[in-house]
Amino acid sequence: MSREWNRAEISHCWRFFQGVSTMIMLVFGLIVFLGLHSLRIVADDWRKQQIARIGLHRWKGFCSIVALIGIGLIIWGFGLARQHPVLVYAPPLWLRHLNSLFMLVALIFLAAARVPRNHIKARLGHPQVLAVKTWSFGHLLATGMLHDLVLFAPFLVWSVVFFIVSRRRDRRDSTVYPAGTVKGDALAVVMGVAVWTLFAFWLHNLLFGVNPLT
Repeated sequence: MSREWNRAEISHCWRFFQGVSTMIMLVFGLIVFLGLHSLRIVADDWRKQQIARIGLHRWKGFCSIVALIGIGLIIWGFGLARQHPVLVYAPPLWLRHLNSLFMLVALIFLAAARVPRNHIKARLGHPQVLAVKTWSFGHLLATGMLHDLVLFAPFLVWSVVFFIVSRRRDRRDSTVYPAGTVKGDALAVVMGVAVWTLFAFWLHNLLFGVNPLT
């Protein structure tokens, strides 16, 4: 029994090492993407200096290129890591179903960031960051593989910190967002539900090979 247990431990450790080794690209992509989007947290003065030096349009162009590189590395690295799955914990089925609700809320937040004059943005200020927070938290509840933790945990931490810093900046600068309207609220909800339906019943399975409703 002891010998079999030792072999099982060795096998598990080897699979864990393989899983970790395939995540280098994923981790690098997260560093690039989240590092870029953390400049307003850790180096906002430097960011403003660069914008003043090269101009807003060039700065946005540079950030877009870096962000695309980061996203590309994340997608590539996540795909590689999925080929060597390492189970960390097995969430119950009801948490997967709960994640569908989290995704619906996240997509409504995301729509609210784009739709003008809605109460969500007027009240919370940064619904897109809240969308990232809700998305990453829900997926951490519903998934238990190592590569899922490596992907979603950094996004959750970043979104929590970024939201706190952004709201503090709003209070400091006395930022006031346009007042919300019923029309804006309705449009944000309809857009969020429409995108959620598209993902839940088709796109998520097509892109990631996972049906979120089963």
